[in-house]
Amino acid sequence: MKIGFIGLGNMGAPMAANLAKHHEVTGFDTIAKPDGITMATSAADATKDADVVITMLPNGDILRAVAAEIHPVMKPGAIHLDCSTVDVESARAVATQADTHNLAAIDAPVSGGIGGAQAGTLTFMAGGPDAAFATVKPLFDIMGQKAVHCGPAGNGQAAKICNNMILGVTMIATCEAFVLADKLGLDRQAMFDVVSTSSGYSWTMNAYCPAPGIGPQSPADNDYKPGFAAELMLKDLNLSQMAAEAADADTPMGQAATALYRQFVENEDGKGKDFSAMLPRFEKRHRG
Repeated sequence: MKIGFIGLGNMGAPMAANLAKHHEVTGFDTIAKPDGITMATSAADATKDADVVITMLPNGDILRAVAAEIHPVMKPGAIHLDCSTVDVESARAVATQADTHNLAAIDAPVSGGIGGAQAGTLTFMAGGPDAAFATVKPLFDIMGQKAVHCGPAGNGQAAKICNNMILGVTMIATCEAFVLADKLGLDRQAMFDVVSTSSGYSWTMNAYCPAPGIGPQSPADNDYKPGFAAELMLKDLNLSQMAAEAADADTPMGQAATALYRQFVENEDGKGKDFSAMLPRFEKRHRG
């Protein structure tokens, strides 16, 4: 399979490198040249002969601009597989545009971070036509460990932002609980032992504990170096609230988490830290 890959950044580069072990990959827009990839001089050159074009881009506006550039030169029947995390509206607009050029589009944002991209253990949440999903499924199997087809165009993005809204809210609650335990004189290990095996069980407690030295190793044990950066969590929470506004969905906890991460990233010292660094942030604060 001939693959064009646009957006060879911290996530895209290792994803492309894994694909290049099995397929012919031509790349563009890079911060590093992954092994085994032919580099093109433009997005159009990277995509004109490709069976599948993968994009990994920062936001919906850039995705729309790149799609407008590459769709007219992609060969009929090719698939645009977008792995960016963007707003649902942009994903659906790109899919509609692809259809006008006799192309298929799949929106498939990822979960798993840079480590998952390097190890080929990402999870993909995909929206788009059944036939196109079946065609790119072998690529998901190379880049990741799981791919879930969530329905029509935009539903991959919808799944990602709903998941990460839960993640942001849950991390804040986990950090608050540790600080409350501290102030009540409850040992952190004892709290972990209780919560991790009872009704407070969560991924943020059991797999990604924000308290250093508690539970499996996490960014908390590495001075809160990301991991999953707080500013990326803010991006996803902002997307969740854009979607909630458009869909007239009441999401008060999502709104509160968005406001807290915005404060943490923009007005405090959260930028560049893991999103679990909310714990030391709460440790410094007092009620009211």
